[in-house]
Amino acid sequence: METLSLKERLTSSEQLYKETGRYQGIEHLALKETEPFRYEKVYSELRGALVSARETALHISASPIVRNIGELCFAFYTPEGDSVAVSTGIITHVHTMSEAIKFMIRQDYEQDPGIREGDIFCNNDPDLGNVHTTDVHTMIPIFWDGEMIGWAGGVAHQVDIGASTPGHDPVATANRFEDGFYVTAEKIGEHDQVHKDFKIRAQRSVRTPLYWDLDEKCRIAGIYMVRDAIFRLIQEEGLEYIKTFMREAVEEGRQIFMARIRERLVPGIYRTASFMDAPYEGKAWHPEQNHDFMMHAPMEITIGPEGSFKLDMDGASASGPFPFNSSEGSMQGALWVQITQTLIYDGKVNDGSYLAAQHHFPPGSWCNPQNPSLAYGFAWGYLIPAFTGMFRLLSRGYFARGYREEIVSGYGFTGDPTQGGGTLANGSYFPVSNFELCAVGLGARGTMDGLDAAYAMWNPEADMGDAEVWETIESGFLYLSRRFKPDTAGYGRFRGGSGWESLRLVHGVEELQLYSFREGRVFHGGAGLFGGYPAATGYRLFVRNTNFYDLVQSQMPYPLGDPDPARQELQQGLQGDVYFSRDALILPQSFHNGDVWLSLFSGGPGYGDPVERPPATVLEDVREGIYLPETAEKVFGVATRLDDHADAQIDEDATQRARHAIIATRQARSVPFDTFWQMERERIERHDMAEPVRRMYQESMTLSPRWAEEFKQFWSLPANFVL
Repeated sequence: METLSLKERLTSSEQLYKETGRYQGIEHLALKETEPFRYEKVYSELRGALVSARETALHISASPIVRNIGELCFAFYTPEGDSVAVSTGIITHVHTMSEAIKFMIRQDYEQDPGIREGDIFCNNDPDLGNVHTTDVHTMIPIFWDGEMIGWAGGVAHQVDIGASTPGHDPVATANRFEDGFYVTAEKIGEHDQVHKDFKIRAQRSVRTPLYWDLDEKCRIAGIYMVRDAIFRLIQEEGLEYIKTFMREAVEEGRQIFMARIRERLVPGIYRTASFMDAPYEGKAWHPEQNHDFMMHAPMEITIGPEGSFKLDMDGASASGPFPFNSSEGSMQGALWVQITQTLIYDGKVNDGSYLAAQHHFPPGSWCNPQNPSLAYGFAWGYLIPAFTGMFRLLSRGYFARGYREEIVSGYGFTGDPTQGGGTLANGSYFPVSNFELCAVGLGARGTMDGLDAAYAMWNPEADMGDAEVWETIESGFLYLSRRFKPDTAGYGRFRGGSGWESLRLVHGVEELQLYSFREGRVFHGGAGLFGGYPAATGYRLFVRNTNFYDLVQSQMPYPLGDPDPARQELQQGLQGDVYFSRDALILPQSFHNGDVWLSLFSGGPGYGDPVERPPATVLEDVREGIYLPETAEKVFGVATRLDDHADAQIDEDATQRARHAIIATRQARSVPFDTFWQMERERIERHDMAEPVRRMYQESMTLSPRWAEEFKQFWSLPANFVL
């Protein structure tokens, strides 16, 4: 039996990795080399047990976020907290749970409050190991004959977290004390039972206690199923075999990751940058928040010839009084989920790949604030845009190696999470925590168009869910329509996946609060790849005090959306007080019966020059409503006309003229790079930039002297230059 404490075992494991570069110092995968079929059978059984636990446990929860789209995940860990295998689902949180386990080990939880058979632990503190507070982790230690052999963990996304505003991604918060219910790596149960005092505290800390309770039961049921599966494996294979297998599986995960790097990427340094806007000025509830913020996410990936991988975000802008701060654990989780989708999707998915990926998230920046007092409730708001850079950089490497089919130009922002809560006419509370945002456009591939409304970077099993299910909890917020939104897909030889929109009606309520956030002034996913264009940005549109009920009473048609903002079909189709803004951030406001709200979901960026897209393919885009006819002509150079049956057809002569005109216009507007560089340098010298942009770069230069020096060198600016 092991005599070392968990803390000593973790320290030893980390030291061995530092000294040897191999997990636990393992030189050979002895089990795999001697009995490969047995080794793979054990892994398959473990993986299958985790997936089975997820598919079974999600039916215990009443939360539509869990049941409708499967926002749930389970994993098995070594005693030191390294994941061995994972289920399907929101695998972003597999490594964040690892960080929480290691936090408890480093804080001597083995001594106080103790780590014993039957204990139950819970964490949702992003500063310890999580992405944001709404993702709640439940973890149990697993013992066999008195020896601790591992951990089982489960995570589910909550409908409401008890923040200062209702919902799961609060946008108005400026500090930790508004983020809602924090469970900071607590022991919440013993003897396989949750403590009654914790149950009471949890029930009184959120607006939706029923969903919290059933989600907790869902997670606990799943991790007990995982524990039972581990017991069966030990009985079948023997304890020593399973202990050795766990270590070898993690090391194999590391080896697979490095082999993929060597195979698919060209050694060198890859660089890009991503941005996100957060326009709070004039809206903020807090004086310190009354600014328009811009997020800077420079990304540098260094690939070594031996298969090493290092991601560096030196130069990131500062943390601040907004809910988009991301802890180092949050960033690690995002890095992990991106790796599993782009490089090791067909290998052993565990913490071996994470260990092989070095990273640097600069202290004091939004991606590593090192300040637990800040708000972390909507870390995804900056994190999702930042990691579009990783897709672009890896895709350039794939292109250089000739792996065109692996290229992905980026992804849409899973923003516009319409949220809030209200009371029905009978006084009962209902939440608005819609998760249909789990289905936006995936960027174009190197060989084909992107996926329409079918991707989320944090949940590879993207699903918008059924409208009828969302309405079961959002009782006073009804659907009028759901449909693809024209011109949201990024233009290109291969287009990005299309975005979509849903139109909602406030009905049968006493009062309802609604709010939302997505990109509005910047292209969160960058400019596409190799001539491809970014996807469309969002905007905010709703109509209050409408005549909707009069239209229904008179059996008159009512608008079903805003397919072409230039034509203002929604505004003109409904009488009322129209709110339209390019700023896609709105803080909680009150809405009443008959008000109509539009949600907009992002498309993905494109790949290649749009004038190289075959005219017949563009025609099909127009027929399917992916692009408007005028967009097809203006951007793709494909002119269409309606035939006698009102069906779109290609106008061959006009198409030829349009494409020639696009190329001629480009040639007339183009300038040599030296001229462009000089023009931009002069703008920088006279500080000719929007105030949020100037402040963003100022933050980057203050936090990183190295980045500031490189910025000044590139633009030939004096050493004493300041923004």
